[in-house]
Amino acid sequence: MSSLRRDDVALRTLAAMPFLDRLELAAAAGLGERTAHNSLATFQGEGLVECVRHAAPLTATTRRWRLTERGWRRLAQRQGSNLRHVLDRYPASAHWQRLLLERLDAVAVIYRLASALADAADDIPRFQWYRADPLDAGVALPGGKTLGIIRWGHTADRTVFADRIGRLTDHERLNPRALLVLLPDEPRLRQARRPLARYPGPVHLALEADAARAWADDPVWRAANIDTTLTLRRVLDQLAPGGALPAEPPLSRLSLPGPVEINNHDGLPDHRLPLALGPAAKRLLDCLSDWPWIKADDLGGLLGLSPSGVSKILAPLKRLDLVAEASPDGRRLLALSRRGLAFLARRDRASVAAAIRRWAVDHDDGTPPAHWRDVPGVRARPLARTIQHTQAVHRFMADLARQAGATPGVQVIQLSSPHHSTRYFHHRGSLRSVHPDGYGVVRAGDNTLPFFLEWERRAIHPSTMAARLAPYLRYYSTKRPLDDHGHQPFVLVVFDDYLAEGNFLGVARQEMERAKVDVPLWVSFRERLEQVGPLGKAWRSPDVLELGCPFA
Repeated sequence: MSSLRRDDVALRTLAAMPFLDRLELAAAAGLGERTAHNSLATFQGEGLVECVRHAAPLTATTRRWRLTERGWRRLAQRQGSNLRHVLDRYPASAHWQRLLLERLDAVAVIYRLASALADAADDIPRFQWYRADPLDAGVALPGGKTLGIIRWGHTADRTVFADRIGRLTDHERLNPRALLVLLPDEPRLRQARRPLARYPGPVHLALEADAARAWADDPVWRAANIDTTLTLRRVLDQLAPGGALPAEPPLSRLSLPGPVEINNHDGLPDHRLPLALGPAAKRLLDCLSDWPWIKADDLGGLLGLSPSGVSKILAPLKRLDLVAEASPDGRRLLALSRRGLAFLARRDRASVAAAIRRWAVDHDDGTPPAHWRDVPGVRARPLARTIQHTQAVHRFMADLARQAGATPGVQVIQLSSPHHSTRYFHHRGSLRSVHPDGYGVVRAGDNTLPFFLEWERRAIHPSTMAARLAPYLRYYSTKRPLDDHGHQPFVLVVFDDYLAEGNFLGVARQEMERAKVDVPLWVSFRERLEQVGPLGKAWRSPDVLELGCPFA
């Protein structure tokens, strides 16, 4: 291939896939790494491309490249067309580039997946981004094979994702032959299998973190209908030709974007925030999205950071108005600001308005609430009303993370907030649910140990204790606990004092015998946990009253 031909291929690939890094460009364009490097150097010397630095929790710090206005004009010239045609055909407009920048953390993971696809298929004849389609991207492969890529973002709730899947399964719609689905965690991967079973073609799922670091021969993909892992190469070998990439209507107003300039100051536009923030800051924002109204000390525990480390990361986030400080009960607590909520919602293709309506802790003018009744977010308000309970859950999870970090052979895999811990299931013909205060997964040696957390302050009478246990009796009478998690999760119940703990153990024994259902319960109380920690011998079960540890 001549150097002119190689440059044409690189230029077209950058047009279809803005913000590729050098290695991703080499893979997607079918070029050697040195050739891709030389093409970028040539383009940069001629003013055809510009680069931005980007880093995210799942991808390394790298320089990402896009065409400049001169680059788009050069492409139009080489293709024998005009600029309007190029703007119609590629994600070239200012609107398109703003969308890709807002979603850049997700874009980077999908480009890693595209690189692995190119490795497995030897070529990517066509890659297409989508603005508002249920798909995030589509890929046409050699031999007439087509794939759609869809990502369930960390902050998107199950109804948002279910709506996208529902639109994908519309019988009148043109769809790719198969789907590759990226999920944020194991429970949501398992939840996604049921709605995805309606898709009229093969569906393969992977954890986003696994897909971000996997290549073509790493077995990280799972079929929607069977619990087995496959390599991406094997997925493509099994894929039959067929399907089509859906088309989106073109934008009516098209204009070329200006240059990307990043300055860390308060006036930074929203769509450039992904370039200004590092992985640690983005992890902290994700943590705040899970645990609003958290103390800085507990935030540090969840992230494995010292108090000075938390302060160092928080300072620029506050200057950028991404983090709000509020004191609904006189204490200094942290949560995402409206701008922070919007930043994560755009990344995850969720509704900004819905995120603010549910989770806003500050008012339109940025003023904090004076009282819990003054909290505008409809889901943030109950957490502020029961702030002592909210903070007790935060402290438990932070203590668990700290203790696991200091215990050899023990690792916290996942800690989920209440709004990501709800499980829905059918019981005797009715849709039921459990609403724990949290969910987590601990790995101790070779054992994977999922758990639900219930921090009880109100269930102090036998009748209320029985009512609190009833949803778990229904849940554990089905096969769903194992289906939802891959392992049987146990239920940790914590009370404020030892009297309530003892009473609950008696009630639990009676209720499980009456229902003939075994719930793997472990019960403790606050003072004992403060002494030995969640991983210590702080727990009792209804069957064995001696102190033990479910994580042992």
